Formats: sequence, structure tokens, C-alpha cells
Amino acid sequence: MAAQFPEIEYKELIVDNACMQIVMDPQQFDVLLLPNLYGDVMSDLAAGLVGGLGVVPSANIGDDCAMFEAVHGTAPDIAGKGLANPTALLMSSILMLDHLGERTTARRIEAALEKVYRKPSTPRATSADPPGRMNSRRP
Repeated sequence: MAAQFPEIEYKELIVDNACMQIVMDPQQFDVLLLPNLYGDVMSDLAAGLVGGLGVVPSANIGDDCAMFEAVHGTAPDIAGKGLANPTALLMSSILMLDHLGERTTARRIEAALEKVYRKPSTPRATSADPPGRMNSRRP
């Protein structure tokens, strides 16, 4: 396949080295193509670099369909405890809206989410993932 696209740099790495490389110099990668198990390990590792699974969106885009979801799944171990972080779901929604061409709506949601994270009057205004004092319980 690589020979058909000579303008794209092709490089193979052993998974343990790839994990080290993504931690030490993540900018060297534009795309990673991995089998399912290695992709799961690498995505969890990368999520840890940016705040945890609660902040990482996911998009699976094919020729005929697309699926968008929070990477962490349903997290049944924290259900009903007020610990859930909606960031990953919101970020996945932004990816979906962009995919559907609804860029204005996507930017509005993105701006609102950024406002929460940048708000100086509420330091640590996040749930436990990334570390903070807020929760998702209704008042």
C-alpha cells in the first residue's frame, strides 16, 4: 500500500517503542494505523497525556457511514456517583457535527466547552477526569 502513495512517509514501529515515541514526541505522528489491541493501548496512553479518557473523543469514519462516541464507553463503575465528565461526549458531538457540515453549531459547542475549561473564577472546575472538584450530580 505504501508504494502507491510515495508522498506519505511510511514507518513501522514495534508497539512498545511507538508508545514511548508518542509520549516523547507526539508531533511526529499525523496518523497511526494499528490493529485493534495496539490501537486500544495507544489511545489510552495518548488520552493520559491530555487529561484522561473522560476528555477524549472518537470518530470512526468509513466510506458509507460514520460513528462518533466517547472513547471511555459507558463507565458503569461510576454510574450514579456524580463522577461522569461529559467532555468526551461533547467533543465527539463536535466531530460529528463537523462531519455533517454543521460547523456553526460545532463551533458554538466548542466555544462553550472551552469557556468552562478556561474560566479563571473556578479553578479546577472539572470532574475527576481531568482532576478537579466538580461533579455531574444535579443540584
